[in-house]
Amino acid sequence: MTERYDVVVVGGGAAGLAAAVTLGRSLRSVLVVDAGEPRNAPAAGAHNLLGREGVPPHELLAAGRREAGSYGAVVRRDRAAGARRDGDDLVVTLAEGGDVRARVLLLATGLTDVLPDVPGVRERWGADVLHCPYCHGWEVRGRRIGVLATSENAVHQTLLLRQLSDDVTLFLHTGPEPDEAAHEQLAALGVRVVRGTVARLDHDDAALRAVVLTDGTRVDVDALAVAPRFVANADLYEQLGGTVSEHPFGTYVASTPGGRTDLPGVWVAGNTTDLAAMVGASAAAGVLAGAGINADLVHADAEAAVRAHRSLASAGDRA
Repeated sequence: MTERYDVVVVGGGAAGLAAAVTLGRSLRSVLVVDAGEPRNAPAAGAHNLLGREGVPPHELLAAGRREAGSYGAVVRRDRAAGARRDGDDLVVTLAEGGDVRARVLLLATGLTDVLPDVPGVRERWGADVLHCPYCHGWEVRGRRIGVLATSENAVHQTLLLRQLSDDVTLFLHTGPEPDEAAHEQLAALGVRVVRGTVARLDHDDAALRAVVLTDGTRVDVDALAVAPRFVANADLYEQLGGTVSEHPFGTYVASTPGGRTDLPGVWVAGNTTDLAAMVGASAAAGVLAGAGINADLVHADAEAAVRAHRSLASAGDRA
């Protein structure tokens, strides 16, 4: 028989597990389906997380799985290969075989970082190639920092990193030429601007060494900031009839502040709907989504109880 739950959560990151804890504490039957591929796996630690500052991501998620399990949630290592609607249920097909049914589906599937196509970026991603000054800036403070420009946001990123180091270089690469005001700011702050396309990063297994341009110019750096395109992992949402929304920095699934989507019974939390959410914000979003889902189910259960009561009363009257 196909298993049926109040809620199936797809994605066992901070958002999904926080939702599972919230729902489990409300005595809901919950299944978390997680492929075990967290976005922040390359990072040494998760930051700006009150009480757990710098905790290794794998350690944080292991603790989250234990907490969710302690409230009755089932966490299954598997991949959600498909989703469809069947009457009042949402049905998730698992990659390892079989279907699971849910009254409500919560997509906490995160996003994919589409990195600039420069050799060396992916190899050092999450170590000394970074994108968020708040997530990784402290770890490279005072060092030689480069910024790889691929959009007009590069100047803003450069200014944020200049706060952390006196040695910052902006590589214009494929980004636009900064306007006059931006050039004046960069010059006043002592930021070096390097024109030309970046060919590759010079690195070894231990560290990033330099940025190398197509003309052979080599600029030594200790860290490089890049700007990925953030693409929501929304295959299941689209299979159910949803359409992703465009953002200047990528795509996302639109929702209310609590995570409700336009599709009945389908909710989202974390980076799937908020491209900028860090770990703490994703966990908070999971709690809000869990509470909202439970509130919906409470009202649905109350309406079902009223219908059952009326049916019994009607049967008694006929008798």
